[in-house]
Amino acid sequence: MNLNEIPYIIYIEETPNPRSLKFVANKLLLVSGASAEYNQASETNDAPIAKELFQFPFIKSVFIASNFITIIKQDTFEWLDVRDELRVFITTYLNSGNAIITKLPVKEVPKDSGFKEKVVVNTNHTEPKNDIENKIIEVLEQYIRPAVEQDGGQITFKELKEKTVVVQMRGSCSGCPSSTMTLKAGIEALLKRLLPDHVNEVVSEAV
Repeated sequence: MNLNEIPYIIYIEETPNPRSLKFVANKLLLVSGASAEYNQASETNDAPIAKELFQFPFIKSVFIASNFITIIKQDTFEWLDVRDELRVFITTYLNSGNAIITKLPVKEVPKDSGFKEKVVVNTNHTEPKNDIENKIIEVLEQYIRPAVEQDGGQITFKELKEKTVVVQMRGSCSGCPSSTMTLKAGIEALLKRLLPDHVNEVVSEAV
């Protein structure tokens, strides 16, 4: 059977962030490594599924990566009241053949910021400038990213400055009460152990 003929099945996973849920599909939604986050409806012109999701009054943000969609709700709503409605909507939307994302978002950044002039948002780490930064990215990809994605989030490397690693956390990791513990007890401890001469601290910077 052709993979395209297999219907989408969506199941729900809880995340460490009580304000977010992870809606997992049995097939890829985006190519591996690609992702995008939308924090308001005005950002969704190239993301039809996110545009439709923002029609629900309880949606605060939408994060899409590989085979899952992480949704953060408004605090005035309870998941028990809306989670099944969302699962049915996403399943129906996908099985109707509707587009997910027509174009990954890009943003302009200053040329002297260390980034490329145009960066695909939430898709790539900052391009490493040396072997140490390359090693940091390898550690994040090999040891950290799978666990973070399992919780419906994403982590990307931004820069290494005076032995401080700056990362950005998205999806369920954004605003999660346990993200600081994950950052310090997990990511920072691992990088300090593997690169003791080059890493003293890991901090998260807002997107």
